[in-house]
Amino acid sequence: MDASQAAAAPSRVLDIRDVHAWYGESHVLHGLTLHVNQGEVVTLLGRNGAGRTTTLRAILGLTGRRTGSIRINGKESIELPTHRIAHLGLGYCPEERGIFSSLSAEENLLLPPLVGARASAMSVADIYEMFPNLYERRGSQGTRLSGGEQQMLAVARILRTGARLLLLDEISEGLAPIIVQALARMIRKLKATGYTIVMVEQNFRFAAPLSDRFYVVEHGQIKLSCSADELEARTPSLNKLLGV
Repeated sequence: MDASQAAAAPSRVLDIRDVHAWYGESHVLHGLTLHVNQGEVVTLLGRNGAGRTTTLRAILGLTGRRTGSIRINGKESIELPTHRIAHLGLGYCPEERGIFSSLSAEENLLLPPLVGARASAMSVADIYEMFPNLYERRGSQGTRLSGGEQQMLAVARILRTGARLLLLDEISEGLAPIIVQALARMIRKLKATGYTIVMVEQNFRFAAPLSDRFYVVEHGQIKLSCSADELEARTPSLNKLLGV
């Protein structure tokens, strides 16, 4: 590769190679390999139980034993504990959201520590501009928020940490269309400002127009990968793998 090609090559924020992961004796990921470039939105597709959420958890060291290689911004993280992995600039929004019921919405928002540069942390004012519902409900207890408001809060909370690589697990699940549309606008805005996003999604209609690339996970392995431009041509294969 010459100098001009090297300059044009995308920067890999996340590089996963031959990763195996276990929960106890249960072997869930079987040599999974994928990568995510700077500024991309990449979606992991697959049936329930395929290993998509485990992939996100393995990146953060939240599974049991892991083997293989997981490089984040060029740094090998497979042997690091979760708190040190997070401080490589990762933000994780789990499917269960993890809102603290005893705290107000704003206290939940302010709770997490910085994991990235302070300059990268989104201000509370910017978050309230993105999610005006949260501003209106900022004094409400976390569990008194609607499901959609809790999801907004769960995403907003990681934006306060300075993380630039976001792992989002089923953020559109079970939400009203108006909330899903607000989350889609959020992802477009984050992508436009340089965030890198990995999503696990069942809602293909939500993910398709937002994503640059797709991976289909089956039995803990990548069975198909394609770019947004290839999506139409790959539809028969996607339908077969996803059972839609």
